[in-house]
Amino acid sequence: MDDRNFAVWQESRTTAEWVYTFGDGKPEGQAGMKNLLGGKGANLAEMSNLGLPVPPGFSITTEICTS
Repeated sequence: MDDRNFAVWQESRTTAEWVYTFGDGKPEGQAGMKNLLGGKGANLAEMSNLGLPVPPGFSITTEICTS
């Protein structure tokens, strides 16, 4: 997904917080959200919070995966 499509997707999502984005210095998660985002998702968000280079991406919550 290129940056333009990623921005359109991010703006068009519903208010339900089942998807959390990270990268581009604008993460929606943090390390303390491992129960919700899983270890990899929470760590990628935290790396982005710390200013480390993380490509834009998203994590689907564990709630949606278990439902």
